[in-house]
Amino acid sequence: MMLLLLLLQLLLLLLQQLLIMLLLLLLLLLLLLLLLLLLLLLLLLLLLLLLLLLLLLLLLLILMLLPMLLLLLLQLLLLLQQLLLLLLLLPLLMLLLLILLLLLLLLLLQLLLLLLLTQLLILLLLLLLPLLLILLLLLLLLLL
Repeated sequence: MMLLLLLLQLLLLLLQQLLIMLLLLLLLLLLLLLLLLLLLLLLLLLLLLLLLLLLLLLLLLILMLLPMLLLLLLQLLLLLQQLLLLLLLLPLLMLLLLILLLLLLLLLLQLLLLLLLTQLLILLLLLLLPLLLILLLLLLLLLL
């Protein structure tokens, strides 16, 4: 019976180690996702700089060429406006993602705390079990 209890305690310890490894893996994945979002923001900023350079070149062409290019410039300005709106919305989305990541981390910490509390309760029960057996034996001896 003690062997079974020891095996149960070993299994609980292994489950705890597995949960800790899964938590660390999830945290690493979340950090990688955040890094990917930062790289995407950098890429969008580079695209914005490229569009600004293109607009300057088009402005020079307008000064030299026909006024019909002015319509194309207006379309590009509208595209730039949409891109700027996207760049303004991206930090908001990143903040929302960061809040969600923090909430997920809090949930994982709660799960870890619950696991530790259950393990402490099982350990306490395992410590109290021999005392209960001794009391039962004493009671049987008194009855005899």
